[in-house]
Amino acid sequence: MLLKDKIIIVTGASSGIGAAAALRLAAQGAKLVLGARREAELRQIEGQINQSNGAAVAVPGDVTEAGFAEALVDMATERFGGLDGAFNNAGILGNGAMVAETAPAEWDEVLATNLTASYHAARAQIPALRARGGGSLVFTGSFIGHTATLPGMGAYAASKAGLVGLMQAIAVEHGAEGIRANVLMPGGTMTPAAMDAATNPETAAFISGLHALKRMAQPEEIADAALFLLSDMASFVTGSAMLADGGNSICKV
Repeated sequence: MLLKDKIIIVTGASSGIGAAAALRLAAQGAKLVLGARREAELRQIEGQINQSNGAAVAVPGDVTEAGFAEALVDMATERFGGLDGAFNNAGILGNGAMVAETAPAEWDEVLATNLTASYHAARAQIPALRARGGGSLVFTGSFIGHTATLPGMGAYAASKAGLVGLMQAIAVEHGAEGIRANVLMPGGTMTPAAMDAATNPETAAFISGLHALKRMAQPEEIADAALFLLSDMASFVTGSAMLADGGNSICKV
């Protein structure tokens, strides 16, 4: 087991990549603290893990709420004895408006969820990792804002680009303490956040065509990449913006 007895926080754990990661990490021996806004769905993932002889505790809440990052770390410490890593995965796409038509409130919401919440998470998690002699922080970024973007994704692109800079600062500042930080950059993935790709064949075909593999990822494939970054298999990987994008970034046909 790659994460036997490692204590890991996963946010956005109620569905999509976060839920797939929670199940995959638990199967590899991790003890999990799960965070997400949708309590019913989060409780279902918690129950599924515990019923399979895993160890998980759900903490419903919003990553933009004051104190939520600390509550997750506190739960990890109280329930399991500390913290060894985190998959800071929660995020939103925004409403798809062009930059000039994006209302300030919409801009603020996307940046608060995708970027500022990761700052709060890291600020709460780093002391706990330090107390354990190190650990791994993984943030969910995107090829959008890094190798490409799409119309209507200005706030999202800006937030994900900022996440790379935040991660690099953390990696440089805390590497000597054994704390690694990386951003995982998925390509198009079959999740509820993919909007109508799961039900509209034309949308799915268009998105699939943007990738060299000519298909979208399954959430479990991105979860495996997160597992790698959280595990000791990635012991010399830090400060990386790691693409798991099916060749999206290199595909022009």
